[in-house]
Amino acid sequence: MDDLSSLPMMVVADADGEVFEHPNLRMMGASGRFHRPPMPEEIVPMPYGADLYVLPDRHPVGIDPATGRTEIVHSFEGRPVFAVSAFLPPAYTSLLWSAFIRDHGAPHLPLYAYTCLGWREGSFVAAGVRVDPDPRQDLHNFPEGEPENRSARKAVLKYPQNRLIKHLAHCCITYRCPAARNLFLGRYEAPLPTSRTCNAACVGCISLQDGTCVPSTQDRISFSPTPEEVAEVAVGHLDKVPDGVVSFGQGCEGEPLTEGDLLHAAIKMIRERTTAGTINLNTNGSRPDILKRLFAAGLDSVRISLNSARRELYNRYFRPSGYTFEDVIRSMALGNDMGKFVSVNYFVFPGLTDEPAEADAFEKILKKTGIHMIQWRNLNIDPDMYMDSLDWDGTKDAMGIKPLIKRIHKRFPMVRFGYFNPALG
Repeated sequence: MDDLSSLPMMVVADADGEVFEHPNLRMMGASGRFHRPPMPEEIVPMPYGADLYVLPDRHPVGIDPATGRTEIVHSFEGRPVFAVSAFLPPAYTSLLWSAFIRDHGAPHLPLYAYTCLGWREGSFVAAGVRVDPDPRQDLHNFPEGEPENRSARKAVLKYPQNRLIKHLAHCCITYRCPAARNLFLGRYEAPLPTSRTCNAACVGCISLQDGTCVPSTQDRISFSPTPEEVAEVAVGHLDKVPDGVVSFGQGCEGEPLTEGDLLHAAIKMIRERTTAGTINLNTNGSRPDILKRLFAAGLDSVRISLNSARRELYNRYFRPSGYTFEDVIRSMALGNDMGKFVSVNYFVFPGLTDEPAEADAFEKILKKTGIHMIQWRNLNIDPDMYMDSLDWDGTKDAMGIKPLIKRIHKRFPMVRFGYFNPALG
């Protein structure tokens, strides 16, 4: 980048959490373990609904526009300062991580995505891109006064025996889960969590951690609902919501394929009562044999999670138990073979996702499986924790997330891009 002075100002925070711009240094981002300034086309106004996070024991890295040298800032005007990042709202993909140097012994960061942040002309900016125009989880699209909370409480009273409704009401009221809120607002996509267990031990699992590294961001469901409880939620949603979607596989549960018999019975029950809407499954794709049964029962679409298209990096993150990377690929191909809609939930990690070797491996999977959609979703994890767990340091030749998206669009023009599970008409 030639004109460094045109970059946004670097943003820092003091020990009291006061956030301010550095008067001399400019914004830097991180791609893997390497720091670089963002390109002009990577910078967007910070979206409404984004959050700011101060990163304790991590010192920001900026660039001096006069000399082109990077600087680690430990203090400003006698005050210790720390890095600040943006947590982008749903539908946005991070293009660069926040650039910082971690103190020795610093605790791991909570399970969020830490996007590069700057300040320009009186406003925050971030390194991100909107990949899905769907407004279903836009914060400004939720009504004031929280009518969904009232609807949730009414639903609990109306269906006192349905434990799943009670669980989802808790997700709506306590955690402000956008999917649960939309259920009780009677629109878009409704969640159907079912599984207490998992056959993977993902490093960044958001519903279950052993407490030694980072806390989980939400509680995992503590019971297995009955098919009737599931169908009661699903049918009620699909029958009243135009182009409605219901999805097994949520952040507050384990792996739904471990509840194959329950899902099979629930899907059959739903389809006996309504032909409306889309039944979707978010999954790790570990059991193609079970997935085949679910498709036959009436499952319409599947979204399969992938942090990397390379077996060794996949295994180090997912830490699978009783299944293989090849099983996941078979599940992707199975959906296409059976005429079902297949998405890949591709965990974006700038520096790894856009590494040439990763792009080549991912394109091989696209060719082999006939995937219909890529959901470019941010990986919520401490960047250093992730790279350490993969034993991966990366290279400096990452192409950038936006160029990667353009490359795949050019080579696979029929593949849809987005962030959310689509309704299938």
